[in-house]
Amino acid sequence: MRNIALKLMYNGSAYHGWQVQKTEITVCETLEKGLSAVCGERIHPVGCGRTDAGVHAERYVASFRTESRIPVDRLPFAVNTHTPEDIVVTAAYEVGEDFNAIGSCLKKEYTYRIFNSRIKNPFYVNRAYFYPKHLDEDVMNRAARMFEGTHDFAAVRSVGTDVKSTVRTIYYCYVTRSGDLLELKVCANGFLYNMVRAITGTVLYAAEGKLRPEEIPAILEAGNRTLAGPTAPPGGLYLTKLWYEDERLNG
Repeated sequence: MRNIALKLMYNGSAYHGWQVQKTEITVCETLEKGLSAVCGERIHPVGCGRTDAGVHAERYVASFRTESRIPVDRLPFAVNTHTPEDIVVTAAYEVGEDFNAIGSCLKKEYTYRIFNSRIKNPFYVNRAYFYPKHLDEDVMNRAARMFEGTHDFAAVRSVGTDVKSTVRTIYYCYVTRSGDLLELKVCANGFLYNMVRAITGTVLYAAEGKLRPEEIPAILEAGNRTLAGPTAPPGGLYLTKLWYEDERLNG
């Protein structure tokens, strides 16, 4: 039995997230069908995280076990002939017996993109959050930095999945601007349900003057979801970077 890791990317607009569901089309289900056709057996891939409906991944890792002897260098092309154009496998590697795409992942980076212009851009539909009122990226960056460190992040998560602890470590969280495009980047050892989108909503609240960046530590301390900002729409969120001990999977 071989253990194989795939590097892939996907546009999540047409999918109800990564995780297989009974009534909705998901990325995992779609990839599963392609892998099963190529390997000639039922394949159950494990993903590095549960991206929500409409969320994208510029970097993603999935692992699976198979009896198939197809060479790993042929797997990406073979699988891509059995999947839609919005899901693309870029590389495949044989990995150790104990490797698991989610359990072996050390940390992840998400990027939230905001198109900050008075005029809409059709190429950013479902790819960035359109926000017509000018935003001060310096205020947003000050607010984003308040999330860095090890905290209980219950105040910026939606109820949806049971977890043993809501404590996580954020290694960096900052906002930059390039023309009309704002990017919030956040890297952590794990994320709660809707955590990045709630952080984004809170940072936007700071830019709107609805709270001061310096109030964010107290909001986290209180652990009250209603004190933080709203959950930003999913289309602006991307999984952009992953870290593993196996450096072939990083990037």
